[in-house]
Amino acid sequence: MVELIPLRNDTLGDIPSCVKTPTYDRSTLSAGIVHIGLGNFHRAHQAWYLHRLMEMGLAKDWAIVGAGVRDHDRAQRERLVAQDFLTTLIRLDPKEKSAEVTGSMIDYVPVEKGNRPLIERMSQPDIRIVALTVTEGGYYLDPATGQFDATHPDMEHDAANPDSPRTAFGAMIAALKQRRGAGTGPFTGLCCDNLQGNGGILKRTLVSLAKLSDADLADWIETHCTFPNSMVDCIVPATGAKELALVHSFGIDDAVPVTHESFRQWVIEDNFCKGRPDWDRAGATFAPSVHDYETMKLRILNGGHQIISMSGDLLGIKTISGCMDHEAIRAFLLNTMKREVLPNVKPVPDMTPSSYLELIEARFSNPEIVDTTRRVAFDGSSRQPGFIIPSIRDALANGQPIDGLALMSALWMRYCYGKREDGSVIEPNDPNWAALNKVAEASVDDPTNWLNQRQYYGDIAQNDLFREAFIRWAICLAEDGVDSVLQTYLHR
Repeated sequence: MVELIPLRNDTLGDIPSCVKTPTYDRSTLSAGIVHIGLGNFHRAHQAWYLHRLMEMGLAKDWAIVGAGVRDHDRAQRERLVAQDFLTTLIRLDPKEKSAEVTGSMIDYVPVEKGNRPLIERMSQPDIRIVALTVTEGGYYLDPATGQFDATHPDMEHDAANPDSPRTAFGAMIAALKQRRGAGTGPFTGLCCDNLQGNGGILKRTLVSLAKLSDADLADWIETHCTFPNSMVDCIVPATGAKELALVHSFGIDDAVPVTHESFRQWVIEDNFCKGRPDWDRAGATFAPSVHDYETMKLRILNGGHQIISMSGDLLGIKTISGCMDHEAIRAFLLNTMKREVLPNVKPVPDMTPSSYLELIEARFSNPEIVDTTRRVAFDGSSRQPGFIIPSIRDALANGQPIDGLALMSALWMRYCYGKREDGSVIEPNDPNWAALNKVAEASVDDPTNWLNQRQYYGDIAQNDLFREAFIRWAICLAEDGVDSVLQTYLHR
């Protein structure tokens, strides 16, 4: 049995030599960034870029302070505190696996009701960037209109209790109020979630929420803070028993290891009011606009994930690579992308939509990345409006086919019905599952009930071409099942 080395600062010298460990002195690091929502993706992506800079002897005053605002963040904090905020990253390449320990995170704010420790930490002058990964559906926007939802109970609470907020956004506003009063000045808000124009969305949420309690502060935030858009890309599975066993195989006892693919991309608008690390020296790209990068990634990778994950889970396929091994699902993905999505995606420097699709096909097919269909299919109520419906809207506007995308929408309805093809139950897999499941059940006999959810479909539900295609596929799925319908689509 391999003797496991507990991951801590004082044991880094004992880690097996096959694992890279930080070459910089972590005791010399000082904070510059608070990151809210410290899950696997952040530690495999943004924290890794900063770690790379530190390996070059750079950015030592930009270390990360982790933070969270939900009850489950307390357990994550405890695990990371116990190992001095170190993380083992395991790269899963079909040719080889490799591991490295990253050390760019140096603290994690205590998670308390009212978020006072988080507010105080963001108020300090050393914090110049507050970054977030809080999921696509976490910005309190109406998914159909994109407008701020002031009626959400969380927003109503934070507006009424600005000094003891419930959300990350309320805490950011409270911290900015303190910074304004102390003369510390603003910070940059950096959204790292998969949203088109994510910097603008973060700004809209903060300014709109601030206006509900302090209009002058809202104006100050809008004038002085900056919110760069960014596009982030790396496939990072959830951590479970397999990943824990994998880190043990490297001789390390890490309670929160992260596995990831070898591909990473980060494109960021260079719009930082208080300075920034030179992430471009570690491989990131600073660009005056990231819109086309965002569109390519969100519609092809994230949209593609929706297409194959729901099809796969309905058929009992457990992993994304397993979906790519299923001939009909792979063909469904490629046909829909080539005919209905790529025509409305612009090329970016060094990458055409077709070449990006080829890259995505290879990445999805990597058998070493055990990314589950259930994880990827999660939160369709945010991801369908974000990744699929914009492609439908553009195709309709340009007189292009939408048959595959309409089938995707029908599969989403079928998925929310909660039963796989073999009769097994799909456990709730969306923050709005109860409501979605109720509508899906009511749509068995009348599929138009599904399209009447204007919070997701907006006006495209009234488009005759889309409506007819959706109803046709919904009826076929009910009568013939997923496998048969995929074959029908491919041979029509």
